Amino acid sequence: MINVLLVDDHEMVRIGVGAYLSAQADIHVIAEAANGQQAVELGLQLRPDIILMDLVMEEMDGIEATKQLIKQWPEAKVIIVTSFLDDEKVYPALEAGATSYLLKTSKAGEIAAAIRRTYEGQSVLEPEVTGKMMSKMRKPSLPHEELTAREMEILLLMTQGKTNQEIADELFIALKTVKTHVSNLLSKLDVQDRTQAVIYAFKHKLVQ
Repeated sequence: MINVLLVDDHEMVRIGVGAYLSAQADIHVIAEAANGQQAVELGLQLRPDIILMDLVMEEMDGIEATKQLIKQWPEAKVIIVTSFLDDEKVYPALEAGATSYLLKTSKAGEIAAAIRRTYEGQSVLEPEVTGKMMSKMRKPSLPHEELTAREMEILLLMTQGKTNQEIADELFIALKTVKTHVSNLLSKLDVQDRTQAVIYAFKHKLVQ
């Protein structure tokens, strides 16, 4: 029996997917979570065979939840099930440690099959995700090419001398979110601080 933790902030999704999976002879939904924080707590407590993880949720998103789960429980097998295929979601999710990546447009039978294959140690990726990964592997990239669109946007605002709070106000996002993006872009650019990041941006002619 494959024990599954179902994580999604939409109750109807949990009800629908949960009902189908529970009808499978070899799959048992042992618990449900409505956000990433609950997913981490239940995942570490119950140690399910598979965690079906939504990405966009309140309190803690699926990427951060996956990251925390894998950090504390490296053997966890997380299947991302989302509506998003953009780079800002795909790469961070896989880098966080997700084993498989599916779209919510997948048929219920396909999700069940992915659960079985992931349980057996395989990685199940949407064809578009596989294409993205292959393309990324084929071309050598400069550090700034690893930045997401949002990180690049924040870097350019940093070159204008804007503070984190000013960036948050301009982009209508939380200050904490800005700090996270800044930390991520500094890491990707392999620089120590904001000043070095700004110098990098000008050196590589990222500023128009």
